[in-house]
Amino acid sequence: MEILMNQVTLMNFSFRRPLIQDLEQIMEIERSGFSPAEAASKEAMIERIQVINDSFLLVVNEDDQPIGYAVGPVIPERYLYDELFEKTVPNPSTGGYQTITILSLVVAPAYQKLGIASTLLTELAQRSREAERIGLTLTCLKELIPFYEKNGYQVEGISSSQHAGEIWYDLVLDL
Repeated sequence: MEILMNQVTLMNFSFRRPLIQDLEQIMEIERSGFSPAEAASKEAMIERIQVINDSFLLVVNEDDQPIGYAVGPVIPERYLYDELFEKTVPNPSTGGYQTITILSLVVAPAYQKLGIASTLLTELAQRSREAERIGLTLTCLKELIPFYEKNGYQVEGISSSQHAGEIWYDLVLDL
């Protein structure tokens, strides 16, 4: 996916749910943002598209091509746990915490540093309010904490997650 930076403006993107035909571009974006140990597999991404499409928010450019996304299941717990990376279950219609993890918020390299990730978080929070969610919960690596704090998330400590052998931090945005 070749994208020229001078063609990008913040006014030329929109949000939608992903389609299975978006899979290859989604996987390209996924691999651009994460190590092989952190990145979701193609099979896991297919399952997410099919099972939790209602909490999979894709951002697309003016040509309707994926440029980033946020995805995560809705859970009753305040914090993520590693089993969420292995198996996807359907979301409840209301309540719970909308999860997002550093594995599931990513923007294509040519579209980074333009505010798209923050706009994606804002849109996800709005949709979560409409679905009467309690809040948004995520795990992230230490170097990403300032980004999430800038977007209103509060650090609540080191996560119990052992995903990819990294030290993760629990962050929550109460709605």
